[in-house]
Amino acid sequence: MRSPIPGLGRVMVFLAAAVASASLATPEGWGEEGVQYGQVGTDVTLSCAGARAGSLVQWRQAGAAALPEGSAIHQGALVLPHAGLAGPGDHSRPGGLLPAVSLRLGHLPGVPFVSCRASDYENFSCSWTSSMETFLPTRYITTYRKKSLTGEEKWRNKNGHVGLCLQDPSRPGTCTVHGSEFWSSYRLNITEVNPLGSSFRLLDVTMQAIIKPDPPEGLVVEPIPLAPRRLHVSWKYPSSWPKEPHFQLRFRLQYRPVIHRSWSVVETVNLSEVITDAFAGLEHVVQVSAKDFLDAGNWSEWSAEARATPVRDLATTASEETTTDASLESLAEEPSQAPNPEPINRSDPLEKMAVLVSLGIFAFFVLAAVLVITILIWLRVRKHGKEKTKPHNFLVAATHLKALPKAQIL
Repeated sequence: MRSPIPGLGRVMVFLAAAVASASLATPEGWGEEGVQYGQVGTDVTLSCAGARAGSLVQWRQAGAAALPEGSAIHQGALVLPHAGLAGPGDHSRPGGLLPAVSLRLGHLPGVPFVSCRASDYENFSCSWTSSMETFLPTRYITTYRKKSLTGEEKWRNKNGHVGLCLQDPSRPGTCTVHGSEFWSSYRLNITEVNPLGSSFRLLDVTMQAIIKPDPPEGLVVEPIPLAPRRLHVSWKYPSSWPKEPHFQLRFRLQYRPVIHRSWSVVETVNLSEVITDAFAGLEHVVQVSAKDFLDAGNWSEWSAEARATPVRDLATTASEETTTDASLESLAEEPSQAPNPEPINRSDPLEKMAVLVSLGIFAFFVLAAVLVITILIWLRVRKHGKEKTKPHNFLVAATHLKALPKAQIL
């Protein structure tokens, strides 16, 4: 029989016959009746579990005249060297022989890859994947210990025992720890087990490091009347986030016109935001994500997209209506290909007002500067004129004294 699993050589079916009646060998805990397991490339021993001690046991390979080369029978058990390299077999059962014992070959478990994430501060989940394909049935044992901050920092849960990370059959490859504590650390033990053995991974986690909220919900985007460059965006907390005032989120909003590739991003702590630089008349796509208010952990995934188109401004709307009316009145005429000479005004009325106020303030400061400069020049000229008149007055006084009689001078 050819193995359905590529790369493992061939799975052989052997028939064991004994003088006394024999029952089927069932691997304990794995539930595959009549199947025994072995590691690829090693010596494998097959036993006839139902044979009595000292009874004669004969082994045959189904579909083959002889046993594989190098095989031997030891105390009723069949030893196969380097399993996986033997010849083919089949499932045929000649009459009178006991039921077959199937050999299933595979590998020991590898160390699993494990990651953990908390979507709130009350629970966290861990997921894992196998690091290698074993080709054998596999189970996982998932446990945890909570780190105590006292004494020698032993790892334990509230009762001092190992706790179970609960697995959900509907979500294979995941387990959940309920009732986790924000300021505690946890050590996860994810053990992979198959019929050949086991292997485990230990992972230490803290809630602050693994917190990652679910995306915000209920995203709504709406145009704002009479505001051609504005969109109003609102959303809600994810339903999985605890409804407590001391557990807050902050948000980031990304948006772009559908025809563009680059995003604009805005951060806020509110549940709504007004986009002020949208393109009038163009459809926009908007998404929002969330993160812990104190910046712990990671940003959530982006929410589902929401779309809306800002209203067109009044000048554009009036121009389009005029063009439409003219077209309806002259359906029989050839439509004009000349462009509309009137420019389209896409500016916001609030922006116009802001520009006018800015120009007024600028003009005021210019006039004030000119006035101050004029006054300074006038004061300087006046002072200079007074300084020129002082020598002239002194000469007049000197002449007056010289003209007085000498007697008076004495």
